[in-house]
Amino acid sequence: MTEIEFGLDTFGDMSLDDDGNPKSAGQVLRDVVEQAKLADELGLSHFSIGEHHRDDFAVSSPDTVLAAIASVTKNIRLGSGVTVLSSEDPVRVYQAFATLDGLSNGRAQITAGRGSFIESFPLFGYELQNYGELFEEKLELLVELLKEQPVTWSGSMRAPLVNQEVYPKTEGGAIPLRVGVGGSPESVIRAARLGIPMALAIIGGDPARFAPFRRLYAESLEKLGQPQLPVSIHSPGHISDTNEQAIEEQWPHYEEMFGRIGRERGWGPTTKMSFISEVQGGSMYVGSPEKVAKQIVHAIRSVGVTRFDFKYANGPMPHSKLMKSIELYATKVVPMVNEMLVTEDVWA
Repeated sequence: MTEIEFGLDTFGDMSLDDDGNPKSAGQVLRDVVEQAKLADELGLSHFSIGEHHRDDFAVSSPDTVLAAIASVTKNIRLGSGVTVLSSEDPVRVYQAFATLDGLSNGRAQITAGRGSFIESFPLFGYELQNYGELFEEKLELLVELLKEQPVTWSGSMRAPLVNQEVYPKTEGGAIPLRVGVGGSPESVIRAARLGIPMALAIIGGDPARFAPFRRLYAESLEKLGQPQLPVSIHSPGHISDTNEQAIEEQWPHYEEMFGRIGRERGWGPTTKMSFISEVQGGSMYVGSPEKVAKQIVHAIRSVGVTRFDFKYANGPMPHSKLMKSIELYATKVVPMVNEMLVTEDVWA
């Protein structure tokens, strides 16, 4: 059996203290560092931080937070999840993560994506009408930069580079790159064409519905003469001692976060019934360690992946409950998943 890697993802959601009072962005950032430190101490493989530019998330500069985490951890690999590449300069992305790689002794990783929010476009002076073209060009340039050789490149969205060296160089000679994919065939084929491992963001519905994208990726790599590359899953959830406790802890924070996003995007109201439906049969991994472990095994087997990243912060949940969820994930869920994956019938 292929060894499965287990990681954590966070966007640094603005959170509450144990008395229900809002925390400052600075305190949330310090809490994220503590959460990553715990993940490292418990032996998890990866810790990834997303990039946002709005008031419900504290992290707008993942590489800076990851550098702080590098100073208090030893083994865990540190990455973005995602770097919103469409509104970033790929040269600066390379430089930031090459710097992180040096500070962390070779533990830096990048996950590039288009992101699900658009605030960064006007903030950095980009036009939304260029959404697709910006990402396509910048991803191609980042792939070239990560080879750590002189780069000659030209496109329509940025000034060209001619035999350009970019510094610093990494000690290992390469920074691992993934591309975040939300489920469009074009994105899957692009990842295969550029030879980039794929991270599937599965945030709703049965994860098995993403199996065709996994097959498309494998078939595309084969047709292009590329070696088969790893695929990972990113999904949200919360773990507590019992299913009921986990639901009651997560629901008010889920309602606040998704309710706000839904109002912004014109969605229907967020209901507890729809939340519980997603918890019971979809990709919201909320429950006891046993229940969440079974869900993760289903996702790994049905899609065919070698890495699972658990997005443990979803709304303004207090730091103490996030730390408990991380502890249960690392000490209970991960061992259960590994044991179930070698059992013939996980549902027996």
